Amino acid sequence: MNSIYFKGKITSIYFFLFLMVISCNSEEGAIKKEVWGNVTEKEVYLYTFKNSNGMEMKITNYGGTITSVIVPDKDGNFDDVVLGFDNLKQYLAPHPCFGATIGRFANRIKDGEFKIDGNIYSLVKNDKGNTAHGANEFDKAVWDSEIVKTEKGRGVKLHYMSSDGANGFPGNLEVYVTYTLTNDNAIEVHFEAETDKATHINLTQHSYFNLSALNDKIYDHVITIDADNYTEIDEEIVPTGVISSLIGKDWDLTKPTRIGDNIGKLNFNGYHYNYVFNKKEKELKDVITVIEPNSGRTLNVITTQPGVQFYTGNAIDDKIVGKKQMSYGPHDAFCLETQHFPDTPNHSNFPSTLIRPGKKYDETVIYKFGVVK
Repeated sequence: MNSIYFKGKITSIYFFLFLMVISCNSEEGAIKKEVWGNVTEKEVYLYTFKNSNGMEMKITNYGGTITSVIVPDKDGNFDDVVLGFDNLKQYLAPHPCFGATIGRFANRIKDGEFKIDGNIYSLVKNDKGNTAHGANEFDKAVWDSEIVKTEKGRGVKLHYMSSDGANGFPGNLEVYVTYTLTNDNAIEVHFEAETDKATHINLTQHSYFNLSALNDKIYDHVITIDADNYTEIDEEIVPTGVISSLIGKDWDLTKPTRIGDNIGKLNFNGYHYNYVFNKKEKELKDVITVIEPNSGRTLNVITTQPGVQFYTGNAIDDKIVGKKQMSYGPHDAFCLETQHFPDTPNHSNFPSTLIRPGKKYDETVIYKFGVVK
């Protein structure tokens, strides 16, 4: 009797644990974590998110990188709509920041220099004598990472400490980025940072999107950006400090515009402009709509940031081989890098990127996917 009792009790315990495992795996917003490799003796993980609609996203703590976004088309067929690679080794090789978290300062700083409180800071220059994307510190780092529960569901919270003097930037900067996949098919990215010394910060997400799932170039995508103005730029794509109207410009996107219609008229082999949103500072607002008519997929961008660098992958090296052995090239995808304006530290008329000890940097971008029939 005792033997039968204990066997039954043990069986019940195992059955209970089995039910708990099933419950965790079937929970909406559940996240799978797996080891993806190592970089300088640090473990790199790949996280797979899946929501209740079957949408899937994968990110890695190497570079805080989105590696895959799988969403349905108008017929219910799922496919990947971001450029990237199949394995960590490919991400370690040079590439144009596919899917990465960018910092300390997204976009360009002219001559790699700025001044704070009378002190001049000289940065590492990596773009024609300028500093681009913080000289690529954040997108090459292995971030600390953990699965967390957010207001919108389960997410992955990344942490990185950029040390005082890294690439010339002042201050020890503690950075947190939380990625969440919601059940309304939205990817929410929340950026937070604090410093122990006055410094400039400008973070962005650098995914390359093609809503046709690379069945074609991006020319048929129709885009609308809620921005009446843009920051004028020089031949090195650095702002002059002048904010100008888009009226009459070939890169005016205030009305729905097929990307391919004007792309051949533009400098830099396509769109490469910073658009100034029509919204209040820190207001979380839906500011961009993209529709790919053949697949029916749509993308809306909602953000607190004051601007966006719309870039049509003009300089993607056609020798790059990405996922599923597909060759990538110019105009295969576009970036919607919501951010503060390029070269802000050198233009007092731009919304400030300066933070000081005791002040918290806090910005959000949401990429929401849908379909139109």
